[in-house]
Amino acid sequence: MVIKTVNLETVCGITSVVPDSPYPEVAFAGKSNVGKSSLINVLMNRKSLARTSSKPGKTQTINFYNINDRMYLVDLPGYGYASANVAIKAKWGQMIEHYLHVSQKLCAVFLLVDIRHEPSENDRMMYDWIRSQGFAPIIIATKADKVNRSRLEAHLNKIREGLSLPPDAVVLPFSAETRQGREEIWKWMDSFVLPESSDESPEKKSPEGKNPKGKSPEGKSPEEKTASERKPRWKAQGKPVAKKTAKMAAKRAQKKRRP
Repeated sequence: MVIKTVNLETVCGITSVVPDSPYPEVAFAGKSNVGKSSLINVLMNRKSLARTSSKPGKTQTINFYNINDRMYLVDLPGYGYASANVAIKAKWGQMIEHYLHVSQKLCAVFLLVDIRHEPSENDRMMYDWIRSQGFAPIIIATKADKVNRSRLEAHLNKIREGLSLPPDAVVLPFSAETRQGREEIWKWMDSFVLPESSDESPEKKSPEGKNPKGKSPEGKSPEEKTASERKPRWKAQGKPVAKKTAKMAAKRAQKKRRP
């Protein structure tokens, strides 16, 4: 998607009411210090849209970023922040669970996991939690530049095994430093958001508006689509259609008149 405008429009705290969104939403979840804010800045082509910090637990609210007045990117609070007390962590968990359960426009959930380490207990709990709400989370393996390229697939397999992912689960390596994975993540976001914002009605989607198996509302993943189908909808619109020339039309008419 070509980003023309992006704004932090709504911030929800523990006692806030989840807004009734006019646009489709994609949410990003991940443990504290996994690189979620850096990923959002790279996706939005902004340096400091989402605040980054070496101190974990920076995001303590649900942040709604309005993109082009067409969709929302939803930044969920980081979980597993060890320094937070038990009561606060419980409230953050309740806030995330409440949002996943009540949002009527949530199309997909992306779960961030640090590629350098095996998934933690909190990662596994969050993955199961998202699944229990009817979503098949797309896994983003962050900090891919921190591992040797020859070992990249091995690290991705550890994530698959650690989360007990099904064979068709999507795992995307990402690096905020090299921007590796940015286009792939946007292809997935487009596949969920653009059809709904143009000609896809809520009735055509799966129950509760939630898409199974990390697939687009049409039921196909980007890997299953043809090259033309994989093009983001905004690139396909407005493309001029070739017209038949008068000469070709005359030849066809002449053939029809022959005995």
